[in-house]
Amino acid sequence: MNDSSTMTGKPAMTPPASTYFIEDRQDPEEAHTLSVLVDNEPGVLARVIGLFSGRGYNIESLTVSETEHEKHLSRITIVTRGSVAVLEQIKNQLGRLVPVHRVTDLTEVAVARNQEKPLERELALVKVAGHGEMRVEALRLADAFKAEVIDATREHFVFQMTGRSAKVEQFISIMQPMGLIEVCRTGLAALSRGPESS
Repeated sequence: MNDSSTMTGKPAMTPPASTYFIEDRQDPEEAHTLSVLVDNEPGVLARVIGLFSGRGYNIESLTVSETEHEKHLSRITIVTRGSVAVLEQIKNQLGRLVPVHRVTDLTEVAVARNQEKPLERELALVKVAGHGEMRVEALRLADAFKAEVIDATREHFVFQMTGRSAKVEQFISIMQPMGLIEVCRTGLAALSRGPESS
């Protein structure tokens, strides 16, 4: 018999256990679209991006442009993913940066107003090389997706399309067997629905 209690003559020790039930759970991650209104000045974008990279947060999409010329304000639209706690931490830390005027979680606003997702659009340029039947099929599919031909030769097309990210993804995957060469995407531009400012 290899039982330790018989070999030492003492009863076997069991590891201590907690009297409380500890649930080992991981909060689900969600993708949220954040609108960040900032001063349009050198180094602001680097500071915002530095906040994400310094804490290990990922940015899935990023767009930035000046939106109010007289006030010199830019809007940064960021799509990021995390648990509710992580997203709250991101928003709080963004709000503490000096050049940041306002941080709005467009996804949260839509839920609070019992609306659909915020209005989101993305622009993509898609280059496809095709000959014969593939060429005709690429044009037919592009027409179905309302993609516009903005450059063409006998060897290739460049399509321009706008829409939700899911639609852009679908178009790109459909163009893959047609002779997809390369893709350039702008990232998401987004606004909340309704008359209120976001």
